[in-house]
Amino acid sequence: MGMQPQTQQGGGGAAAAKEMEEEPHVERLPADLLAHVLSLLSSFHDLAMAGGVSRRWRQAVGRSLASRRRLSFAGQRTGDDSAARLVRAAVNLRDLDVSRGCWGCHITDGGLLQITMAECVGKLTAISLWGLAGITDKGVVRLVSRAHSLQHLNIGGTFITDESLYAVANNCTNLKSIMLWSCRHVTAAGLVALVSKCPELECINVGGMRVSPESFAGLLSISPALRIRSVPEILNASVQVS
Repeated sequence: MGMQPQTQQGGGGAAAAKEMEEEPHVERLPADLLAHVLSLLSSFHDLAMAGGVSRRWRQAVGRSLASRRRLSFAGQRTGDDSAARLVRAAVNLRDLDVSRGCWGCHITDGGLLQITMAECVGKLTAISLWGLAGITDKGVVRLVSRAHSLQHLNIGGTFITDESLYAVANNCTNLKSIMLWSCRHVTAAGLVALVSKCPELECINVGGMRVSPESFAGLLSISPALRIRSVPEILNASVQVS
């Protein structure tokens, strides 16, 4: 009778040892190390897959978001609520890419308004909204109005107007580059406001816009060092572009 507890204890220890042997090595990683490994993932799809492995991994994804500096939804099947939830968790984010890709990143003004409330927005230095057909000036204006550290902005392929450029000019004075490819509702007035109020602006991509070559020449008179890209028509107007 006196030996029975030891036998039971020994059996339990053997079972625990066997369970540990069967446990994948990655599950034995310390929580901080696992979170760091997951922080190296750059896409929403990869994060979602990792979060579905186990409860422990889901918690690690949350911890990794708090430390990551770049997050990309480009080409991923995500919507307003899921994107905003991840951005809110990424409190130290610096680079946000929500470009539309082949699978469709379906972000609308509603999503941008939610993202605007995230703690990280004021620290973002790069934002890409490339090709998001569901956004308008309403969402873009609210977002850039809080993105005071912004240096690089891609809003090409969207339906924004001069209203968005006025907001960028008034709130993002550290802007260095902007992509406006095929923004056909932007006029020369918006470009002039942008170049006039963003003294750090180095490069602007204006391919596919409905703005005359003479207007681009006017931008260079404001900022002679400005690089204007993707405007083949300007070559005929003797305006230097890169």
